Amino acid sequence: MPAQDTRDAGRGQAARNAGGGQAAPNAGGGQAAGDDRRAHGAQGEPLPPLPPGLDLLWGRRGRGQRGPKPGLSVEAIVAAAVRLADAEGLEAVSMAHVAKQLGFTTMSLYRHVTSKEELLQLMWNASAQGAEELVITGDDWRARLQAWALTQRSMIDQHPWITQMPMAAPPMAPNSLAFVEHGLEAMDGTGLADADKLRVIGLISSYTLSEARMAHDAARAARQVQAAAAGGEPVPVWTWEALVREVTDEQTYPRLHRLAWSDEIGDDPSGFDEQEEFRFGLDRILDGVEAFIARAQPAPD
Repeated sequence: MPAQDTRDAGRGQAARNAGGGQAAPNAGGGQAAGDDRRAHGAQGEPLPPLPPGLDLLWGRRGRGQRGPKPGLSVEAIVAAAVRLADAEGLEAVSMAHVAKQLGFTTMSLYRHVTSKEELLQLMWNASAQGAEELVITGDDWRARLQAWALTQRSMIDQHPWITQMPMAAPPMAPNSLAFVEHGLEAMDGTGLADADKLRVIGLISSYTLSEARMAHDAARAARQVQAAAAGGEPVPVWTWEALVREVTDEQTYPRLHRLAWSDEIGDDPSGFDEQEEFRFGLDRILDGVEAFIARAQPAPD
């Protein structure tokens, strides 16, 4: 892969991570007047239409006009899909299931949303409200970037199905880009190049998504265990501490054994308070960013 392609791929990965799980109200942001670069690729070739879903979110495609029934709209469809995913997980979302929730036929939905893939795009954009109006505060870049990361984690915790969303391409919905913009803004004054700022927020978002996914996967597994025992006695859940105590001996695993029998870990299934551990990891990442910023400063004369 040529060097330019490698750089572009890196920026795409950072944007994919940074935009994950964040959204705001629908934006109709069309093409800005006078910026001809948006209509052509790097070599001046005409670009194809925006992918389905994005064309709707960015105001490049009209709403369904083929005799839609009163009361059915893109907004109503997306809101029903989000409620369904919140209650039952992303696997419960299908065009048929959403249509049933709304009291319409499946074909009625297709007048507004062309496919499930498009619906997922719209759900991603609608998974949180207010990113465009979001104000990230803090006395310095570190406090602002921490607040940005905690906001992202909070939104994911409100809609855990975000961690199940396919991420084959960077999120490009208006709300995702608004949140990325806020992350870049948090690092104003650091002296970092814009591309490095994007890599930093991509790293933080990748960590946030990963930690949230593990936490919600564990919670979902615990619920499934309890559901399987419905009607009977509650099934005890193995904690990390209990498992390590059960399977390790002091001679073979002296350090793990010492840790398991210490007071340093708690009763959470992971062995630690999950939110406390998330903040610990975030702080260590920010320590690294702080060192990176210090190295990027010009040497004194």
